[in-house]
Amino acid sequence: MKPKKYDKAKLENKRMMFFQIGLIVTLGLVLAAFEWSGQPNFSKNFEISDFPTIEEELAQITRPEEIKPPPPKPSPQEVINIISDEDEITDEYIGEDIEPEPFLEIDFRPFIEEPEEVDDTPFYIVEDMPKFRGQGLLAFRNWVMRNLRYPEIAVENGISGKVYIQFVVGYDGNVENVEVFRGVDPSLDQEAVRVVSSSPKWTPGKQRGKPARVQYTLPISFVLQ
Repeated sequence: MKPKKYDKAKLENKRMMFFQIGLIVTLGLVLAAFEWSGQPNFSKNFEISDFPTIEEELAQITRPEEIKPPPPKPSPQEVINIISDEDEITDEYIGEDIEPEPFLEIDFRPFIEEPEEVDDTPFYIVEDMPKFRGQGLLAFRNWVMRNLRYPEIAVENGISGKVYIQFVVGYDGNVENVEVFRGVDPSLDQEAVRVVSSSPKWTPGKQRGKPARVQYTLPISFVLQ
């Protein structure tokens, strides 16, 4: 009896496929063998002392030493002695008898502001000189000569000369402080003083915009004709 052969049952048709599978399996085993042989064996001869310590690996780093300032000196403190209630105090303070001072009465008076002292010293020259009827000293001298009366006693005795009269034009323009600076005869001197004292009011002089007293010296001539 002959055996029956089927085309599907033949293994020769699948030889190439089996060859590839076997090649892949063999290659995988070879690679696995290499992987296994390359791993270190930690199970044997493992000692901690074989590895270098961290202190040996790290380099020593030196830092400059910081200079610290000296600590401040403690301030002296007052020592306070605490005495307990049980301790007896032997020192007894004896105070002096001090009589109270009598009450001082203070006299309160209203403050009175004193007026400022004004310097009445007359000027000889000021910024705006006094004016007699709108003019100067020459106009006043002409007025004096027109109003002058020659004393009869001086005429009888033949007395003549020049009398120097000193006077001041005040703050209000009035003529004041009339006096003989250099005289000749009492009769002539009195007449000169009389005429100058009867002078009309002047326009006062001014210094820095304020009225000022101005002093004059006026020569008055007495001449017999």
